[in-house]
Amino acid sequence: MFNIILFGPPGSGKGTQSERLIAKYQLKHLSTGDLLRSEIAAKTPLGLEAKSVMDKGQLVPDEVVIGMISSALDHNPQTKGFLFDGFPRTASQSEALDKLLKLKHSEINVMLSLEVSEEELVKRLLNRGLTSGRSDDTSEEVVSARIAEYHKKTSVVADYYKNFNKVVSIKGEGTVDEIFNALSDEIDKRLS
Repeated sequence: MFNIILFGPPGSGKGTQSERLIAKYQLKHLSTGDLLRSEIAAKTPLGLEAKSVMDKGQLVPDEVVIGMISSALDHNPQTKGFLFDGFPRTASQSEALDKLLKLKHSEINVMLSLEVSEEELVKRLLNRGLTSGRSDDTSEEVVSARIAEYHKKTSVVADYYKNFNKVVSIKGEGTVDEIFNALSDEIDKRLS
C-alpha cells in the first residue's frame, strides 16, 4: 500500500492536484472532513460522538478521527494506497497516524509539500472567493490570517516527517500540469 500526505497552505492547489493524483495512481482520497460528514450521516458510534463534540463548537478529538481513519482503512482492503488530505495537522496526530498504519502493516511513504509564495496564495484565494461563495476567501485580512495560522500550526507536521526523511517540497507555482508532473515524478521514484 502506497500512502501519501499532500500538504500545503490554503490556496496551494491541493484540491486540484489530489483529484489528478487519485485518478492516476488509483488512490483512495482520505479527507478527514469527508470522513466526519459520512460517519455523522451514517449515525455510526464514532459519528455520533463527533457530532456531539462539534455541536458544542469544539474540535473532534484525535482518537475519534484516528478511529474513523482506521475504519476507512479497514473498509478499503483492496486499495493501492491512500492520499491523506487535511490530516495530520499536529505532531501528535502524525504520531497517532504512524502507529495506526504500523498496526496495519503500512506507513506514510512520502509527504509532498506544495510550496507557494504568500503573495500568490493571497491572489489565488481572493480569486477563488469571487466564484466559490466561501466567505473566508473574500477578505485579504482573513486570507492572510488563515495562511499565518497554517504556518504556525502545521509546520510541525512537516518537521515530524522530516525526521524520517519523508518530506519533499514541490514548487506549487506554474501551470497545473507542471506541478502535477513534479508531484508524479516524486511518486514514481518511490514506486519503482
